[in-house]
Amino acid sequence: QVQLVESGGDSVQAGGSLRLSCAASGFTFSRYGMGWFRQAPGKEREGVAVIANDGSTTYADSVKGRFTISKDNAKNTLYLQTNSLKPEDTAMYYCAARTSGIPPPTLLKNFYPYWGQGTQVTVSS
Repeated sequence: QVQLVESGGDSVQAGGSLRLSCAASGFTFSRYGMGWFRQAPGKEREGVAVIANDGSTTYADSVKGRFTISKDNAKNTLYLQTNSLKPEDTAMYYCAARTSGIPPPTLLKNFYPYWGQGTQVTVSS
């Protein structure tokens, strides 16, 4: 079965960086669409960055130029490099997968049926 396990979350000061990882198993990772989503307390879960099977990407406007999504098909691992972190980036970050990896990738969470348990990112000012 599909399994997604996130890691790399931490507490950092504003301006800092973190690299989130998502170890995937139980499916053909290279074919699936993958993404990072986040949910802050009292807010809806939102798309942050997504990647199609050809490597094309889409980012939320709030993270463009600061976050980079990438994947290593040989290691079945998805990454999110987060730079210049802001307090408003504080959230639980989730890895998600969808069977269709055809571009363009979508930030709409309802298209992703598979989810990890999340990793917490806390940014202090």
